[in-house]
Order: sequence, then structure tokens, then C-alpha cells
Amino acid sequence: MNYIGSKFKLYSFLQVSIESALQEANAKPLKDSVLCDMFAGTSAVGKLFKNKVKQVISNDKEYYSFVLSKNYIENCQRIEGAESMFQELQSDEATPPIEGKIYQNYCLGKGHAHARQYFSDDNGAKIDAIRVKIEQWRQHGLESAAYFHLLASLLESADKVANTASVYGAFLKTLKKSAAKSLVLEPAFFEYSKNQHAVFNEDSNQLIQKIGGDILYLDPPYNAREYGANYHILNTIALYDDFTPRGKTGLREYEKSNWCKKAKVANELETLIKNAKFEWIFLSYNDEGLLSLEQIRAIFEKYGTYSLKRQKHQRFKADSNRVHKQDSTIEYLHILHK
Repeated sequence: MNYIGSKFKLYSFLQVSIESALQEANAKPLKDSVLCDMFAGTSAVGKLFKNKVKQVISNDKEYYSFVLSKNYIENCQRIEGAESMFQELQSDEATPPIEGKIYQNYCLGKGHAHARQYFSDDNGAKIDAIRVKIEQWRQHGLESAAYFHLLASLLESADKVANTASVYGAFLKTLKKSAAKSLVLEPAFFEYSKNQHAVFNEDSNQLIQKIGGDILYLDPPYNAREYGANYHILNTIALYDDFTPRGKTGLREYEKSNWCKKAKVANELETLIKNAKFEWIFLSYNDEGLLSLEQIRAIFEKYGTYSLKRQKHQRFKADSNRVHKQDSTIEYLHILHK
């Protein structure tokens, strides 16, 4: 996914910075460490460290992210029968399109009053059919590993044919080229692992009181953009619950985050740092964030030894044609040894 705040392109910077900090302090090696990715998003950082550490603890309060982490982080072994399940879900004969929740609320359809066009009619009906069948299989005993593998695959495959400028805050007036293509359900392949990993779907400051480990990696929202709004349709596909879409964009109710509020974000960060039962804390934050370098430094220095790394990083663009004052930002990695 082209995802706000994704650390995929910063893999090398993050890995080198974290490993060098541990080595310079003669800390426990990565292979013996428990690492928590507290704001997992698309699980990019969890995937990076899945087979480099003893255990990954992955968390995100957004349900679509939880689904992705259940697949990419918690799933560790081959899923029996996956190939035949994908064949059945992809086949219109075995899984005929239905005019379900996505078709009715997020496609133009047959004269729908709301006229939302997040997906083509054909793709919306196919998403509904696949989602319904996955749930039916779950009710008839489909194991958790397979369930989340199929669901994560549907989320990523649907995202590839979404008629948006990368995020779901709005849809495009006409179908773009990729959205006009037929949905192809592609497996969300995960890396096998000998270790057991844990995945949560909780508020960060609630979860931090229940867990502990060696390395806490934080990649919270930087600004006022709410992930619950920007990716609401992924939550809808993942949850597939009953609700009334609101307004022109069909938003669902979502809990606004204190990390996206200038008046509350500093307290949110300090509470998390204070309660963290982790020796090392690494915070990714860029130069356009609500918190300044000085504010973060002041919080971190209360609880241990502080240092800072920085890396130039390409700006996230929801619309590649939009003109920005600058095309890059500075990604900061704040380091705390408690």
C-alpha cells in the first residue's frame, strides 16, 4: 500500500540506527530481544524484525491494521489448503458477485442516491462476495491463521483497485485506470518464523501497562490526519459490520486520536514513555509533526539517556500531481535508553 507514514523506504536507516545503538551500549543482542511495534500500520517494521528478534509484539488500534499484523506477524507457518481457497474465492462461478455492503454504499450502483465511487460496481460486488464467503468459512471452523491470511489478502487486493488518490478521505469523480481493472485476489505472503509473535488491537497507553520487553518502537501519527478517516473503507471491509455511512464520503464513526491533537499529544507521549517497561525506546517522527524536536527531547531526557538520528525522506503524496513546497521531509529517530 501507498500508506501515510510507511517506513518501508526507511528500512536501512531504521535497522542500522537501532542495531548501532544497541551495539554501542553492549546491550542484549537483537536475536534475544523482544521488540514491540506499537503503531504497526501495515506491519512494515514488524516484518523487518520478525526473524531478527526473539519476539515481535505488534499493535494498532485500527482494525484493518490488526488484520494485516495477524497475517504478517502472527502467522508463521504454511497454511494448508490456501491455494484451493484462493481459487474458489477468485472464481465468479464458485463465488458469484453479490450486491452487498460495499456495492450498496461505496459504488455508483443502479442509481444510488449517494453516488459514491470508491470502487467500480463489478469490483464492489466481488469484494462483497469474497468477504461474505470468508466469514461463512470462519463460522464453519476456518482456523484463525487462514482467516486473517484471506482477509489481509482481500484488503490489499481491494486497495489496488480503489478509486482514490491513495487514501480514502474521498473518491475520484471518474474511474482511474487501475480502478477500472478487475479485482484479482492475490495472497498476502508472510514470512515463516520459528518464534511466536503477539498481535494486539488496543489503545497504546492501555496496552503499555500490560506488556514489557527490550525494544519499544514508536511510529505514532505525526499530525492532525486521522487514520480512522483516511482508511475507513479498509476498516469497513475488515469488520463488515452494520453501520450507517455518513456524508458524501460515507465515513463510519471512529475514535479520534489524542496523537492527532496538538493540545494533547505531548501528554500522550510522556504517559507512554513513563509507563514503558522497555529498556530501549525508538521514536520515529518527522519535521512536520505536531511536536517539536525540543518538546520530544525534554520528555525523553526525563527518563534516561537521549540521542537523535536523522534521515532525509520522500514526502508522502496522496496525489502525485499535487504541487508541494518541498518534496522531502526529515525523518527523526529519537532514541532513549531508560
